[in-house]
Amino acid sequence: DMGNSEVGHNALGAGQVFAQGAKLVSGAIESGRIFASDTWKELVENCVKNGTTLHFLGLFSDGNVHSHIDHLKALIIKAKECGVRRVRIHTLLDGRDVGETSALEYILPFEEFLRSLNCSSFDARIASGGGRMVITMDRYEANWKMVELGWNTHVLGEGRQFATAEEAVKTYRAETGKIDQDLPPFVIAENGVPVGPVNDGDSVIFYNFRGDRAIEISRAFENRDCKFTKKKDVKVLYAGMLEYDGDAHIPYKYLVNPPEISNTMGEFLANKGYKQLAISETQKYGHVTYFWNGNRSGKFSEELEEYIEIPSDIVPFEQRPWMKCAEITDVLCEKIESGEFDFLRCNFPNGDMVGHTGSFDATQIAVEAVDLCLARIFKSVDKMQGICLVTADHGNADEMYELDKKTGCAKINKEGKIAVKTSHTLNRVPFYIYDNFHAEKYRTVECRDGEYGLANVAATVVTLLGEEAPSVWKQSIIELK
Repeated sequence: DMGNSEVGHNALGAGQVFAQGAKLVSGAIESGRIFASDTWKELVENCVKNGTTLHFLGLFSDGNVHSHIDHLKALIIKAKECGVRRVRIHTLLDGRDVGETSALEYILPFEEFLRSLNCSSFDARIASGGGRMVITMDRYEANWKMVELGWNTHVLGEGRQFATAEEAVKTYRAETGKIDQDLPPFVIAENGVPVGPVNDGDSVIFYNFRGDRAIEISRAFENRDCKFTKKKDVKVLYAGMLEYDGDAHIPYKYLVNPPEISNTMGEFLANKGYKQLAISETQKYGHVTYFWNGNRSGKFSEELEEYIEIPSDIVPFEQRPWMKCAEITDVLCEKIESGEFDFLRCNFPNGDMVGHTGSFDATQIAVEAVDLCLARIFKSVDKMQGICLVTADHGNADEMYELDKKTGCAKINKEGKIAVKTSHTLNRVPFYIYDNFHAEKYRTVECRDGEYGLANVAATVVTLLGEEAPSVWKQSIIELK
């Protein structure tokens, strides 16, 4: 699978690799476990018995970072087999984990797929949609207006109307010049009437498997501290593909049981009495806390852990590519030099968030801004005679253009321009140990499993702290002499 922030931070924080996300869901579909679940049966039977609609809402691509369109297709096929008569799909356009203007490459074959299923007893249609960075898929409560706009679009059927999703995409591209992730919301309608608003008694499945951008819309459907005032509420049966927050149990109902991640580094260090700091800005705060701790909300120890969130700017990332890296560094250097903490972790979102925009110039500024901050951090680390580990959870800014696999050169798109890349890369990430004071005390060792990966970092950290890593973790990259 393509690397992503969720799985990357799970591996970094747990020292282990778990079957999850795409692999977990694919396995549940192939084995049929997902369709044997009580949740699937309940939502489907509700529609069959009451003649109501089954809605599917989620990211509409095969990017395999938040969702996969093959999962959606499998669910629709099974819904028809189970006797559901009416299905509506609410499409969040990607252009981020896949090509920036690839929406029609998914919409057109999908419409053909639906036509092959539709008959006198089964009616499946796309009902609404919009760009993933405009509606519905907010995370870490950075911009609840996105969720409100998504609610009004999907649930109420409010918004600009089009006859088809294809027409919506083509029209918005011509009018705005925006890429898929930034396209405005749209509603599919006939004779001025939306074809698929969500009504009382319907069933709704959010089919993303990744949790960070699924939590807020789930809270809205379940009326759990929703941060906007709804024009209209609906009483539905709602479920997620997975449980997106295992501690808060969001959502209440889900189709596939998540992996149980235990023996994390955060818990290990807390039990050993080490004081820890986690810091980032809003866009990645949940990654250095929730995902790092094995999809667990909260701290292992209030006394030994401090979490700091620097509020992110609510502007397009290419407009302020430096983001909050300077502010993060100000606090981090202060905390390092305080001598209060034994282990500090930090995430700079710049390379990922700005890299996703496809703007080469902005991404170059983003990376240079982080370089400046890293130099400041190194000075603070040296002042305290500490050690700094530098790595990434996945690639993104390392490839800003689509590359021809044969020539290695940038691809040219249909308009004769260089094809911009907005998705994560498949490249291996670097890992650096910056240490001007203790390097003679340890040495690197050969990997027993072929190649080192992110799951080897946890054992490396605790080895540098003088501790023996748990046996369930992947081996350390270094050993003490």
